[in-house]
Amino acid sequence: MTDQGTEPDSTDVVVVGGGPSGCAAAVFTARYGLETVVFDRGNAAFRRCAYLKNYLGFPAGIGVDTFTALMHEHVAEVGADYVADMVVSVERLGDDEGTDARESEPDAFDADTRRFVVHTQDSRRVEADYVVAAAWYDGDYLRGLDDDDAMFEEHDHHGEVHEHFDSDYADDDGRTPVEGLYVAAPSGDRNAQVGIAAGQGGHVARCLIEDRRRERGFPGDLAAHYDWLRADTEFQGEWGDRDRWREWFESEVPADADLDDERLAELRESYIDRAFDTRRTDHEVETAELRGIRRLVEVIGTERVLDALSDEVLADYLDGRELGGVEQ
Repeated sequence: MTDQGTEPDSTDVVVVGGGPSGCAAAVFTARYGLETVVFDRGNAAFRRCAYLKNYLGFPAGIGVDTFTALMHEHVAEVGADYVADMVVSVERLGDDEGTDARESEPDAFDADTRRFVVHTQDSRRVEADYVVAAAWYDGDYLRGLDDDDAMFEEHDHHGEVHEHFDSDYADDDGRTPVEGLYVAAPSGDRNAQVGIAAGQGGHVARCLIEDRRRERGFPGDLAAHYDWLRADTEFQGEWGDRDRWREWFESEVPADADLDDERLAELRESYIDRAFDTRRTDHEVETAELRGIRRLVEVIGTERVLDALSDEVLADYLDGRELGGVEQ
């Protein structure tokens, strides 16, 4: 991040909010290869939870602070920047700036094409092409991007009228009337539970990636993106041959696609390159799993893990002497 008074920083995606929805969105966009910055003022709504019991993958639950640390380490692991700062405003750059560059390389963006300027409480100024709103606070930082009557609604709270960002402003996929602006939170009941909020953040990010791919020219269903790694066995036989992938790609191109042959070939090879990049051998999977477990222990803390496994601590837990009893 640059200091006040210097040229603005530039990134592909700014995520506003470092809770479950924001971090999930950042993981998806960063893994796709988009430069991503998460701004977080540090008081995500889910911290009101005393202990997280229903997040899939933690059979006995997980502490809120521990879960937060894991989220933020995941953001860092995929190459996104996490910045403890609050976004105070977002402005749009001229709508006619950068159009030609957006139609060029399928996986590159020139900083001159950015749509937004993001301003923070600590006087940071960052240009971005996409903004993902993922914070529960009132949304004032989005004022001026669209008609305020469309973005905000009034609430009567104990006789006083307050304006809040309308959780129905974005559609179910997080898309808004403002090109490049997506909303993962507030998103009504989809933000009320941590597991659902994380899923919403990931879904919105996938929609952002799909829209970006359409801007690049990917036609029809080829614009959709699914973030997974493939076993080496899926590339055996005919699917290990790039020509078979070319044949499949061309069969998926809609008849009305308005692309010249050269551009279509560029997109096709980019698509196939990305598909083959997901290929993993059994050895690579085993290595990744070992590293994944090691990283998990590193974040939680080796001493905490060993303490939790010790007979003395386990006895205290079962007797209820430290935790006040266990659930039946």
